[in-house]
Amino acid sequence: MPVDYPSAAGFSLPRRIGLWLALLIAICLVPTCLVFVDETEFVIVQRLGKIVAIYDRPEDKGPHVKWPWPVEQSFRFDRRLRISTPPGRELFTRDRKNLIVEAYIGWRIPEPTPEEMADPAQRPVVRFYRSLGQADLAESRLSSRLQAILTAQLGQTELSHLLSVSDSETGPQPIDSPLDQLSAALQKELTQRPGESTSLREQLGIEIVDVRIKRLNLPSGNLQAVYERMRSERQRIAEQYRSAGLAESRIIRSRAERQATELLAQANAEAERIKAGGEAEALRILNEAHAEDPEFYEVLQALDAYKQLLNEQTTLVLSASNSLWKLLTDGPPRATDTAAPPATSAEKSP
Repeated sequence: MPVDYPSAAGFSLPRRIGLWLALLIAICLVPTCLVFVDETEFVIVQRLGKIVAIYDRPEDKGPHVKWPWPVEQSFRFDRRLRISTPPGRELFTRDRKNLIVEAYIGWRIPEPTPEEMADPAQRPVVRFYRSLGQADLAESRLSSRLQAILTAQLGQTELSHLLSVSDSETGPQPIDSPLDQLSAALQKELTQRPGESTSLREQLGIEIVDVRIKRLNLPSGNLQAVYERMRSERQRIAEQYRSAGLAESRIIRSRAERQATELLAQANAEAERIKAGGEAEALRILNEAHAEDPEFYEVLQALDAYKQLLNEQTTLVLSASNSLWKLLTDGPPRATDTAAPPATSAEKSP
């Protein structure tokens, strides 16, 4: 018969198995007794359904001790800024223009204020845990809330005001534009609507950091019609500019023609005045020259007459008393010597 020898430690086999099982359970449960709080997280420790520890301050980061699971459980929440992008929806403006609007929400679970630290139930992470519990559910609530507010706000705004620009090359102005005003109104109402007595932080433990319009687009079925309408509108504006330009060009051209006519008239008058002065001066010089030697002047006049009258085919009939005939036959008159003859030597002697 086989003999059952006791083990070296003096324990039977069932007892050894129990010790090993207890050791294994202890090894599995010991890690659950530690809670490591990261600087990017909020941690809530709950004991049998009751919150016993809240780690939501910067100085709470690091390891902490708790009872093992399932006596106490830890729940972690991201304290960093989260961006929620709800899907775009087709909405109508005040002038009944439909647009596909896409927006995004920047939100987070805020740190508690000194007033909220006094009451654990008032801390934002506790409110978030009890009202929502998960980030996906929070984003779903924020998305539905944003869509309702965006529908109401966009229904009070006309499309022309929403997309108004001062310069077609620069696009919408980045500072204090209608889109910025709409985003500010959305953030204000998303935080607390006019009919609500408490803010979103007091209700759900959520802080809205920013709300922005991500994209404005036209429905695909209306794109072609809108493009045609925009094209016709631009053509109408171009025609207005073209008509105004033509009218302005006519005004400028008529003004230039009037100024040119005035300048030409002044120039012609000045030319006539200068010409008349020159002719008067020439006539004066001519008269002075004629007065100095009238006979020479008459010869010049006769020569000019010959130049105009005579050529190879000219036949000229003149009377004998004509001055032209005398000039041809007798030649130019000689100047008479009016000076006294020189005195002789006899006349010089006494």
